[in-house]
Amino acid sequence: MQSALSTSPKPVSTAGQSTERVDLAAAFRWAARLNFHEGVANHFSVAVNEDGTQFLMNPNQSHFSRIKASDLILVDANDPDTMARPDAPDPTAWGLHGALHRQCQHARVALHVHSIHATILSTLQDPHLPPIDQNCAMFFNRYAVDTEYAGLAFEEEAERCCQQLSDPTKKVLIMCHHGIMVIGDSVADAFNRLFYFERAAETYIKALWTGQPLSVLSDEVAEKTAKELEEYPAQAERHFAELRAILDLEEPEYVQ
Repeated sequence: MQSALSTSPKPVSTAGQSTERVDLAAAFRWAARLNFHEGVANHFSVAVNEDGTQFLMNPNQSHFSRIKASDLILVDANDPDTMARPDAPDPTAWGLHGALHRQCQHARVALHVHSIHATILSTLQDPHLPPIDQNCAMFFNRYAVDTEYAGLAFEEEAERCCQQLSDPTKKVLIMCHHGIMVIGDSVADAFNRLFYFERAAETYIKALWTGQPLSVLSDEVAEKTAKELEEYPAQAERHFAELRAILDLEEPEYVQ
């Protein structure tokens, strides 16, 4: 029988991981403040090696509001013994994030949540997000929809689901009957996108509540707006830096 130690991923350089750990811990803390958590479910990850197959993620069944940088576990998407580890991740977290980091090298960060309005969107017969305002236009032609929900995201379901993000122009996956997966180049990039997608979904859902006809932007204006927001200088980085500054004052233990 293999020892528990032998089931851990091969050692990797710790250079550069400190910032990634702290940023991801901050993302968990702020997601909890926004009520994006699902009790002790849902999961975030950040790749730490060149091909993205080794990544940090939250430990199994830990509330987002309590996660510290040192709590994050390092796993290897190509290690078949991961779930035999004494600190094995949540099975669906391993399924989704392992599949994603194996299949999509461009997905350096992946944030999976069941945030309220995005999840409501995922339950509609037509789960697409029309560009009815600036925030909604931000995602025009930049998300994918997976309509083939087949139960919890264990490995086979996860592998199928994550193929929807193989196109690097798609940064959000609407997982019908489930929630969303948001990817990015950095924690700041992905978290900014997560925040604005939930805001956009909230606007759309509440607009539907009025029962009045929607005023939808033209494709040309929606695409122009999306490009302008993509190129807006340092917006994601400044947003996340402000969130970290608040946590530094109010919850400084997140960096530990």
